Amino acid sequence: MTDFDHILNWTLKRGSHPFPGPDGGTCINEAAIVACGFAYQSVRSPNEMPLCFSRPICRLALHLNDEASDAERLRLIPFVTRLACADTPEIEEERAAYIRARIDLDSFYMPHVAVTDGIRVLEGALAIGRQADHLALDDVAARLDAARAKTAPAASKRASVSQKLKAWLAVSEKEPSTV
Repeated sequence: MTDFDHILNWTLKRGSHPFPGPDGGTCINEAAIVACGFAYQSVRSPNEMPLCFSRPICRLALHLNDEASDAERLRLIPFVTRLACADTPEIEEERAAYIRARIDLDSFYMPHVAVTDGIRVLEGALAIGRQADHLALDDVAARLDAARAKTAPAASKRASVSQKLKAWLAVSEKEPSTV
């Protein structure tokens, strides 16, 4: 899970969005909502996420998403399916403390965080407590395709998201998905 530069043709963008365009066009949290099977909704705050999403982790992901350049933001795509990992209040506080000890998201001036450093903190926070349920590759692809289809032109000649995911992740038809 190190180089997701060409996955999905789903574009993560800075800020909140009214609805994803043909190439994605959402922030990481908006993409995560769709990938987990919820109806698309714009997200301006982690508090707007469904309850199964970890607030501290989504807050960090949103900050990294908005701070990153377009090219750097592609590195966040592997985390889209990992944000729905809410746990007990104690675990959520432990995650928040872990993040706070490394990145001060409560400061008056939001800190710039190098994407590599931010991803390292995100990985550490995700390792605390409950992990997100594994989502079947085909399910995620179908959900993102469905969201994209609402605004995409009909009959695109591009490979489907499912085909791209399988090819990119080198998942054969016979192997069970582990994502």
